[in-house]
Amino acid sequence: MPISSENTHDQLCLFRMNDTMEKHSILVVDDDIATRSLVVDAINHSENYTVIEACDGIEGLERLKEKCFDLVICDVMMPGMNGMDLLDRIREINPTTHVILITAYPTIDLTVSAMKTGAVDFLAKPFNIDDLIYKVDVYLREKSMLGDYSNQTSSTALNNKISDISTRSYIYDTIEYTKNSDEIFQEMVNLALKVIGGEACSIFLYDKDHQDFNDVVVTGVSPAFFKSVMTPLLYPILKETVRKKDPLLLNLIDNGAYSSIVCAPLKMRGQVFGVIALSGKSNEHVYTERDLYYIQSIANRASLNIENRLLYESLYMNLLSTFQSLVTSIQARDHYTEEHSMRVRDLSVKIAEVMNCYPDEIELLRIAATLHDVGKIAIPDDILLKPGKLTEEQFDVIKKHPVIGENILKPLPILETERLIIRHHHERWDGRGYPDGLQGADIPFLSRILTVVDAFDAMTNNRPYRKAMEIEEAVSELKKNINCQFDEEIVNCVIKIL
Repeated sequence: MPISSENTHDQLCLFRMNDTMEKHSILVVDDDIATRSLVVDAINHSENYTVIEACDGIEGLERLKEKCFDLVICDVMMPGMNGMDLLDRIREINPTTHVILITAYPTIDLTVSAMKTGAVDFLAKPFNIDDLIYKVDVYLREKSMLGDYSNQTSSTALNNKISDISTRSYIYDTIEYTKNSDEIFQEMVNLALKVIGGEACSIFLYDKDHQDFNDVVVTGVSPAFFKSVMTPLLYPILKETVRKKDPLLLNLIDNGAYSSIVCAPLKMRGQVFGVIALSGKSNEHVYTERDLYYIQSIANRASLNIENRLLYESLYMNLLSTFQSLVTSIQARDHYTEEHSMRVRDLSVKIAEVMNCYPDEIELLRIAATLHDVGKIAIPDDILLKPGKLTEEQFDVIKKHPVIGENILKPLPILETERLIIRHHHERWDGRGYPDGLQGADIPFLSRILTVVDAFDAMTNNRPYRKAMEIEEAVSELKKNINCQFDEEIVNCVIKIL
């Protein structure tokens, strides 16, 4: 597996911090209920925080006397006690509490005063809620890393190092939880604009054969302006980034105004496959070596994520192809099995979609349904293909196929959930199923879907020992066995679909 080339010690720090991170407490103080609710709801989306709210500075002060908070988000203009007065009291009560001030009337004097008093940041309304959540995350990571030293005077170098590691930790976590390459590209752009800032950010994929670039994400400017004006200007810089395989920083002066650009290569096994480019056109966004470090961190982490994902998907597809071959080999003996598996897969997925299962769950069910009878490969022909009724001993052999199927998949950790779905697809709601006699909600939900669909398909298709039922008759059997064999909710969903 590929590994990141970034400093190992810093990575260990990140991992230790994430492993030991406890829930942070946050106090939100704002007399505007709409703004307060927006902030509280956004923060509550994370499981890492507990949030308490206060409607003004006086109530906020009471909450601060009752308990310690890691972070306070506070409006400046409030009746009774304003945000600056509350900031003074916070410094008296607990100097280690981080404070972010927000206001609809920002001025330079107010900002400077807030920072001198001890606020870690100052946001002007209206603000982007994602920017606020980013700042909350990074400042609390810094606080966790400072620990007992947060109330001592630390050197600038130490503070910068902690800030760098906290920001990289945020970058790593954000990219790690994206779902696919398209999401990773968009998240890279979002991260670059949040962490570094700028007016426009774009990602290009590099076509090595034609020595050309194709933009896949563009943010901050119109597509027409980007294509006609910015792309021609960026091309020489993109080519130089590919040639050097290293990040580039350019600060140009044009008629007294700065034009600043940073680029970083996306690399896989030492070969460049893309470039992220970030540009700013004002003195506010004149980039530094530190910005270059951050954009390279974004590019490195995204490249590693994409490469690992491609390797995983390749391995996953090869495994599924192998198991599909096993199902096909059963079909060579019993033509019913493969066709049955495909029908069960399609109806199971449809039910899962109607029941609002998560995409990941639907994919698990898709795989499990395809392979649910793979254990039949170990069932002798004289039992599997018997045209008449099975004896009790023969039925006991057939009943082993869910466990055999699970055992076939057991050596593969990436199919752990699928094999459990397969193991339990012949359990019954009343606990009289096999192999484990699970009952009711103890049966995995996706197994319960598979149980209903497997039985319905078996009833509505010809078998050597009986003819297919009409759909109405099969539906009647499903209804008859609600809360005996089947989950009522799933049976009702099947009927609704039919």
